[in-house]
Amino acid sequence: MASPIQWYPGHIAKAEKQLLEQLKLVDVVIEVRDSRILMSSKHPKIEKWVEGKSHILVCNRIDAISSTVRSQWTRWFTEQDRMIYFTDAQAGKGMVELMKAAQVAGEKVNERRHGRGMLPRPVRAVVIGFPNVGKSALINRLLKRKVVASSNKAGVTRQLRWVRISDQIDLLDTPGVIPPLLHNQDAAMKLAICDDIGQAAYDNVLVAAEAVDLLIALNAKLSSRYQIDPATVTSGIEYIHEVAALNKFQGDLDKVARLILYDFRKGKLGAIALEMPPF
Repeated sequence: MASPIQWYPGHIAKAEKQLLEQLKLVDVVIEVRDSRILMSSKHPKIEKWVEGKSHILVCNRIDAISSTVRSQWTRWFTEQDRMIYFTDAQAGKGMVELMKAAQVAGEKVNERRHGRGMLPRPVRAVVIGFPNVGKSALINRLLKRKVVASSNKAGVTRQLRWVRISDQIDLLDTPGVIPPLLHNQDAAMKLAICDDIGQAAYDNVLVAAEAVDLLIALNAKLSSRYQIDPATVTSGIEYIHEVAALNKFQGDLDKVARLILYDFRKGKLGAIALEMPPF
């Protein structure tokens, strides 16, 4: 495994502190994960954050995994008695079901308020997840207009802000929240491969080498794209060196690494999940 991956910029630390204060006001937590790495993109603090609240689990980027893998994850979560919502926030898929789930959660909140003799109010929901898993795109889709910055670059949302989705729902947009220490380096590596963590936290060549190791194990079609057969090498780093030796790359390892990571992230190598259910 490569050297440790860490990233904890000041705005993330500040946002986590603000998030803990705002969570006291929140009724529903909408947790967004990356469908390619559903286990690794689970925040280690999520159980604590959802305590006493409704928890809606969103698996975003369904376009990046196959329908077979999606079915396997659905089965696994069902066996855990867990309802999940698959979405593609960029294309707007899965939004109707997610909106209904949020409204149902809101109705339950107001039923409890009514039982205590309190007036109904809009449900307060928060969207939580690692950087770049698609939280802002998801909010913009729910709102049916662009009100929060959305980008393919990690760390675009820098502060917490409330936005009203409807008369029934107020939504808190949060920056991607990374743990102060990423103890699970296997998960950290997959977050880096999927670009769900700050780029300053890692070396492109080391991360791309790990990506190639995973892609070879998953039988990804690398030779047709990079002109080198992965069967001729023994490791991801060796594969990167072989591709870099081609005339068009002139030995530039970083250029090859960036290309491989870009191709995987943009789906140019196919719909590939890096994690499967732990059946």
